[in-house]
Amino acid sequence: MTGIAPTLPTAGGPSRAARWRRKNLTVDKVSFAAVFLGVPLLVYVVLVLSPFVQAVGYSLTSWSGFDASTPFVGLANYVKAFTDDDFVQAVQNSVTLVLVLPIAIIAAALALASLVTIGGSSSGPVRGVKGGEFYRVLLFFPYIIPAIAVGIMWNQIYDPSNGLLNGILTAVGLNGFASYPWLGDARTAMIATMFVMFWASVGFYVVIFVAAIKALPAEIFEAARLDGAGRFRIATRITVPMLRANIRTSLIYTGIFSLDAFVFMSALNAGGGPQNSTLVISQELFKTAFTKGQFGYACAMGVVLAAITLLFAGVVFLVDRLTGGREDLTEE
Repeated sequence: MTGIAPTLPTAGGPSRAARWRRKNLTVDKVSFAAVFLGVPLLVYVVLVLSPFVQAVGYSLTSWSGFDASTPFVGLANYVKAFTDDDFVQAVQNSVTLVLVLPIAIIAAALALASLVTIGGSSSGPVRGVKGGEFYRVLLFFPYIIPAIAVGIMWNQIYDPSNGLLNGILTAVGLNGFASYPWLGDARTAMIATMFVMFWASVGFYVVIFVAAIKALPAEIFEAARLDGAGRFRIATRITVPMLRANIRTSLIYTGIFSLDAFVFMSALNAGGGPQNSTLVISQELFKTAFTKGQFGYACAMGVVLAAITLLFAGVVFLVDRLTGGREDLTEE
C-alpha cells in the first residue's frame, strides 16, 4: 500500500503548517483587514452599538434628560410602558404596519417589476411592456420626494373640504364623499396613512427588482416560454424563487421603514389620529422624551421598538429557511 507520509515537525523547528501560516500573514493582509474590517467595525461599535447600550442603561433609570442624576428604577419603565394605554395602542399600530405594509409593497413591486421586464409580447425575445423605461422613472419619482413633503402633500389631498380626492370622487357621482374626513375617521385614518407610505416607497423596490431580474440569465425565461409557460407562471415559478435573497432583504428594509414611520405620521396626523388610530411607537417616544421630559421612560420605549424590529427580521429569516431558503443562505 502506497501513500504520502505526513510531514512531521523537525526537532528544533516549526512545523510546515506553522511556517505556512507565518508566511501568509503578511503586512499587506494585516493592514487590509485593519482598514477594511477593523475601521468599519470600530465605527459601528462607536456609533451604533454604544448608543444602543447606553439607551438600554438609561431605560433602567428615571433620567429626565436635563440633569446629571440617573436614579435607578430597574424594570419599572417597562412595566409602566405595557400598562400605558397610549403606548399599548402605539405598539398595536406599529405591529399592524409591519405586518401589512412590507407584504403589500413587495408584492406590488414584484408585479410591476415583472411587467416592465418580462411582461411584454409573448412572441420574439423576452421583454417588458411597451414604455417600460418611462414607467420605471414614473414609479421611482415619489421616492425622491422628501417624506415630509409627501406627508404635507397628501394631507392636502385628503382635506375634507378642499382636498383633491374628495373632489374627484364627488365629480364622478360619489356624493357621499363630499366632505369625508379620511384622516379624521378612525376607520380610515390608518388605511389612508398606509397608502401614502406605500405610494412613496414602492417605486424604489420596483427599481431594485428590475435590476435583479435583468441580472438573471435570459435563456431561462426563453426556455420557459418555449415550454409553454405563461407570464404569470414565469413570474411566480421562476422569477420569485430566483429573487429569494432580494425579497428577503427588501422585506427587512420595508419592515424597518414601516416601524420608523415618524415623519409620515407626524405630517398626516401629528396628534396620533382619531382615538390614537395612527399613533406609532416613534411618535409616543418623541412626545414622552421632548414634551414630558421623561427620557428614561422614552429609552425603554426605544428598546421595545428595537426588539420588535429584531424580532421581525428574525421571523423573516426563519420563514425563509422553513420555505427552502437554507441553500440560498449558505451560498451567500
